[in-house]
Amino acid sequence: MVLKSKKKFIRAIILIIGITIGINLLITTKAYSHQETKYKTVAVVSGDTLWNIAEKEKKSNTYYKGKDIRYVMDDIKEVNNLKSSNLKLINY
Repeated sequence: MVLKSKKKFIRAIILIIGITIGINLLITTKAYSHQETKYKTVAVVSGDTLWNIAEKEKKSNTYYKGKDIRYVMDDIKEVNNLKSSNLKLINY
């Protein structure tokens, strides 16, 4: 095989590399989970704090095993759209 134009060959290689990178970026940016996330409802009573709820959750949920209590609290806050760790009872 004889190369007639070195510039065209380099351009073609760069184009092929660019297309390959682009396809890989499109394919690898999506993450698919095989497990469905399950949530549970916890009744909060007077005197409960986010800390003690997180402690109970850490003991009963294997997902939180070995994780810091602050991680568990932050996770609970994020899932429940809480801005702070302060809990307020609302009478209906």
